[in-house]
Amino acid sequence: MKHVELFTDGACSGNPGPGGWGAVLRYNGHEKELCGGAAQTTNNRMELTAVIEGLKALKEPCCVLLCSDSKYVIDGLEKGWAANWKKNGWRRSDRSPALNPDLWEELLSLTAKHTLTYHWVHGHQGHPENERCDALAVAQSQKFAG
Repeated sequence: MKHVELFTDGACSGNPGPGGWGAVLRYNGHEKELCGGAAQTTNNRMELTAVIEGLKALKEPCCVLLCSDSKYVIDGLEKGWAANWKKNGWRRSDRSPALNPDLWEELLSLTAKHTLTYHWVHGHQGHPENERCDALAVAQSQKFAG
């Protein structure tokens, strides 16, 4: 399988509010930037969307290193929280509803096609790819502001 790096970030002006997401895919010295946004959304929805869109861009099963500054995304996948929420009818361990089940459902389906490893990075700490993804996400969110 091909080894791909996927860097992602989401942004939201207000929460909820106008939001954006950015992703950078890197394979064999080549990079591809992806981005988008929504007029009324949340930061977590944008974080999830960035990962979803990055994985959707892959044409075949890959070994993917996912780098994100979102503990929500990384822990949800790496610690199996999202899989457990799904198994429990999209309920968290305290029986409260899990948020964003539509996006988690899509993300779990996509991650099943690939072999993922996870790397959490500190946001806004100078990580070059995270800063690029943040700039993409903020630029997209600004298209919906105002």
